[in-house]
Amino acid sequence: MRRETLLQSWHRVPRPLRMAVVLAIGLTVLATGVAMLVLPGPGVLVIIVGLAILATEFAWAGYLLEQARNRSRTAYQAFRTGVLRRTPQEDQT
Repeated sequence: MRRETLLQSWHRVPRPLRMAVVLAIGLTVLATGVAMLVLPGPGVLVIIVGLAILATEFAWAGYLLEQARNRSRTAYQAFRTGVLRRTPQEDQT
């Protein structure tokens, strides 16, 4: 089945049922990500995936996903500038 056909079929599902399915799957993935924060696994990545799933139907999840993206970009930039500015003498201390 082609992607367009799948999307058309999905959008023919009544909105309340579609929202319930997305909510169930998204919250399950999100809860798994939260559990992975204390258990072994890529917790932050799974939380972002859960938010992305929820953002397909819920505006609040889209807002949280955008906040997570902004914070991850900021953290990545801080990491890169900190690593690039470090001198070999600092690594030995």
